[in-house]
Amino acid sequence: MQQAERAIFDLRRGQPIRVTSDGDSPDAVATAVETLTPATLDYLRTLAPGGHPALIITPNRARALGMEPGNAPAIRLPLRDDVAVADVRSLATVVCEHDHHRASADLEPADEAEYAALHLARAGKLLPAVVAIPVPATESDTVDRLQADGTILGVDATPALAVAASPRLEVAHVSDASVPLEDADATRFILFREANGLLEHIAVLIGDQAQWPDPLPIRMHSSCLTGDLFGSLRCDCGEQLRNSVRTIDQAGGGILLYLAQEGRGIGLANKLRAYTLQDSGMDTVEADCSLGFGSDERRYEAAVEMLRHLKVSRVCLLTNNPLKIEALEDGGITVVERRPLHGSLNPHNVRYLNTKAERAGHWLDELLSRALPGK
Repeated sequence: MQQAERAIFDLRRGQPIRVTSDGDSPDAVATAVETLTPATLDYLRTLAPGGHPALIITPNRARALGMEPGNAPAIRLPLRDDVAVADVRSLATVVCEHDHHRASADLEPADEAEYAALHLARAGKLLPAVVAIPVPATESDTVDRLQADGTILGVDATPALAVAASPRLEVAHVSDASVPLEDADATRFILFREANGLLEHIAVLIGDQAQWPDPLPIRMHSSCLTGDLFGSLRCDCGEQLRNSVRTIDQAGGGILLYLAQEGRGIGLANKLRAYTLQDSGMDTVEADCSLGFGSDERRYEAAVEMLRHLKVSRVCLLTNNPLKIEALEDGGITVVERRPLHGSLNPHNVRYLNTKAERAGHWLDELLSRALPGK
């Protein structure tokens, strides 16, 4: 697993990696589209002179390009020898009219190594798209030497795919401090770090633990830089965050879990890309899927582990999201009660909230029945 996690960092730094296939398919050298440069693309070609680079994308991205991926878990689109980096990036991000007839005709399922490289990029919150070139065993001398001297990191496909799977997640208590808040002055922040070192989460303990009620009020809040910090009107996240602190304090105390899952788990860079697509007419789910993600990439194993560490087993969950209840129950945390938690409607977030209700099943009828301000 360690090599797979190092490979994520290399992809984020714009470095190619070698993924070794566990099956009969060839190894692949891959680099993330998000960090692709003309020099990197030329370098890939020198590593396997007889091979041709291909763009590896998810089925959702293939559908956004007007292709039918069938049941393949990842798709490879062979690239022309003279393809420009801008064209590759456009195929991975832009939704507009392209000539996809040749690409559709050449549509192929990705090999195991290519599929694993794609998931490493996705696990690193990069755009879920990589450029890969196959490295047959008969042409691997150059790559073997580069891997041996540390120029290129090698990783096996199996642990690479496991990074994006759903194992029991370990978190470690790193540090803590008293941080009085405007709406709750008896508050302690505890920082937890995932065992792989990739993400850090905060548990905000509100009130006197000795006097906490049972079941304990809990809020699982996914980070939202634009809403939480800057007060974006595109969502209701900032209001939900502050309302949850106030509600928990007034209930006698509890815990706010602040989870590093920006943009429903796709990361800030991709969230901003999705915002641009929403400005062209897509809803939030359509935009995320168009970039190659699922409708909601968040996972809650870290939240379960944090609650276990804090010895919390019975909760009153502040949420409108049925998936959060399911995740806690699956993790052995009893959800005794659910309470709604709302922000407010405005002309900029009404479509976003309707999409959450209609396409993700969030319980927002009460909020959406209210009239917009000024109406």
